[in-house]
Amino acid sequence: MTVGDLGEFGVVNRITGRLPQGAAVMLGPGDDAAVVAAPDGRVVVSTDLLLEGRHFRRDWSGGYDVGRKAAAQNLADVAAMGAVPTSIVVGLGIPADLPLTWLDDLTDGFRDECAVVGASVAGGDVTRCDQVVIGVSALGDLEGRAPVLRSGARPGHVVAVTGRLGYAAAGWAVLEEGLAGGSPALEEVVAAHRRPSPPYPMGPQAAALGACAMLDVSDGLLQDLGHVAEASGVGIELDPQAFAVAEPVAVAAKEVGADPLEWVLTGGEDHALAAVFPPEVRLPASWQVVGRVVEGTGVVVRGRKVGRRGWDHFE
Repeated sequence: MTVGDLGEFGVVNRITGRLPQGAAVMLGPGDDAAVVAAPDGRVVVSTDLLLEGRHFRRDWSGGYDVGRKAAAQNLADVAAMGAVPTSIVVGLGIPADLPLTWLDDLTDGFRDECAVVGASVAGGDVTRCDQVVIGVSALGDLEGRAPVLRSGARPGHVVAVTGRLGYAAAGWAVLEEGLAGGSPALEEVVAAHRRPSPPYPMGPQAAALGACAMLDVSDGLLQDLGHVAEASGVGIELDPQAFAVAEPVAVAAKEVGADPLEWVLTGGEDHALAAVFPPEVRLPASWQVVGRVVEGTGVVVRGRKVGRRGWDHFE
C-alpha cells in the first residue's frame, strides 16, 4: 500500500499511532497545536529543512535512517545551546506513491532518535509533494542555565570538540564512489552518513562547565567556527596535530584517494559539538582541545592552507 491508498487523515492517524508522548508533552497530536511544558520559563527553538536529493537520497538511505537524521540535526542544535531537548514537531511533504512501509520507518526514526534524549514527537503536518520534504522544529529546556551563544569567545580561551568528525563526509564519498559494503570500516562511515550520532549530553555538560561559546558542527568545523569568530569579534587558530583521524575515516580516504584531515576539518553532518572554554576549566576526557582563540578575525589552521571550508547551500 501507498500513502495515496490510505488518504490524508489515514496517514495522520497512522503516524500519530506510532508516537508515544513523554513527560514534557502536556498535549500531543490531535488538536490544532501541541502543549509542551517549559519548566525554565524559556524555550529553546531550532528548525531545519531536509529535501530529497539534496540532504538525502532514498536509494542511499531507508526511511528509518532519514527519520533519525532529520531529528538528530535539530536535537543537536538544541544541545549546542546548552539545553535538554524536550520535543519536536514535523512538517512532512510526501508523494502519493510513497510506500506505507517507508513512511512507517520514517516515523519510527523520528521516534527513536527523540527517545535517545527523552524527547517526543509532539505534532506536525502532512501534505502531498512530488518528493519527500521534511521540516523539523525542536524545542528544549535550559533547566535554569544561561544559553551558550556564539558570541562569548575571547582571546586566551581554548577551543575543544566532542563527538565524531569526518565520518559523514567519508561516508558520502564512499557512497558516491559506489564502494559501500567493501569493508567494515567503509560500512561504518556509510552508516554515519546515513544516521549521525550527536553527543547530546555534552551540550548541557559544556554549559555547566562554563562554556563561553558553542555550536554543533553541521556544515564543517572551519565554516562553523567561523561563525563563532565573527560573532565574537576574534580569530581562532587550530592545531592540525590535535585532531585524531579515526581509523574508518583513514581507511575510506585511502580507498577514494582523499585527505582524511580535510574531511575532519571541512566535512559536515556529523553534528559534533565545538565549544570555547576559559583556559582554567578542566575538561573531561570526552572533550579534545584543538585550538585557541586569538586576536584577529577568521579561522586558520596552523601551517596548513585549506581551500574549501565547508558546506554552503548557495555556492
